[in-house]
Amino acid sequence: MRIIKSFFVIVLVLLPLSRVQCGNDVTNVGTTAAPFLEIGVGARAIGMGGAFVATANDVSAMYWNPAGVAGLKRVQAVFVHTDWLVDISYDYAGLVFPLMQYGTIGLNLTALNMGEMKVRTIDHPEGTGEYFDASDMAIGLSYGIHITNRFAIGFNFKFIQQTIWKEHARGFAVDIGTLYQTPWKGFRIGAALTNFGTDMQMSGNDLLVYHDIDPYQMGNNDHIFAELSTDSWPLPLNFQLGLAYDALQMENHLLTLEVDAMHPIDNSESINLGMEYGFLKRYFLRAGYRNLFLRNGEEGLTLGAGVNLGLFGGIHAAFDYAYADFGRLQNTQRFSIVLRF
Repeated sequence: MRIIKSFFVIVLVLLPLSRVQCGNDVTNVGTTAAPFLEIGVGARAIGMGGAFVATANDVSAMYWNPAGVAGLKRVQAVFVHTDWLVDISYDYAGLVFPLMQYGTIGLNLTALNMGEMKVRTIDHPEGTGEYFDASDMAIGLSYGIHITNRFAIGFNFKFIQQTIWKEHARGFAVDIGTLYQTPWKGFRIGAALTNFGTDMQMSGNDLLVYHDIDPYQMGNNDHIFAELSTDSWPLPLNFQLGLAYDALQMENHLLTLEVDAMHPIDNSESINLGMEYGFLKRYFLRAGYRNLFLRNGEEGLTLGAGVNLGLFGGIHAAFDYAYADFGRLQNTQRFSIVLRF
């Protein structure tokens, strides 16, 4: 009972933090920096509709709920490639190392790239001959540990950078997660507060301009260097609470159901639903639905499949694929590989 109380105490602490700068009736859509942090990681989790915070039992837990890495007993690596919207490339790589009774540590890298684009002006609408690019990056250090055999807590500290041509913004954030295995067999409760950190503000040479301090005074220097000041914006803070249940547990069959509640700083509350069916612990089918009840949301149905294969030297590999419907924006395809050493 004390562990259950501790879990809900942590949830009650995290929930008010998730309401920082967020009004009750205002969704604040488009008012946060680094929105790439909200792109889900791993074909397995996305195939389950992003309802993964209470399952989080592989290396991708560093993104969804860092408390989940505490339960990993083997070194794991993940490589994810996503063909994101409008020809944007999104990639994620992570590696975790179990430290026995001292918990589990992990490293992760997120990269988003939009490719090169022509520099266009009013005078040169077809391009000036120059090219610019825009990219985002996050480097994370994770740690998870079991407080008891049923209760785990985890953290993911990350450095974040956004770049567009000669401008950049940098920030720091932490994800905090908890995972509780209840006394009821197969029933888990997870919670995660993600992207709690500093505001981000663009700076760089693109913001340098010439300025005339006093245009009405003759003979003064009208080419004094000045720098434009940009606004700072908060990170996309989000609180996610999940309930997972292994509804079917047999020797060769496992059916997991999960429902997650989302409370983001930059949108309205929503629900993610997901399921995963495993046969022989080798073949998997997944389905889910993202952002149920979200105002003006485009995401919806997700589908996925995966296979686990044994390789040489005791290495196992999981190959996963996910399809996510984005309504008027069509769809996205995700591929991921998880290696267990």
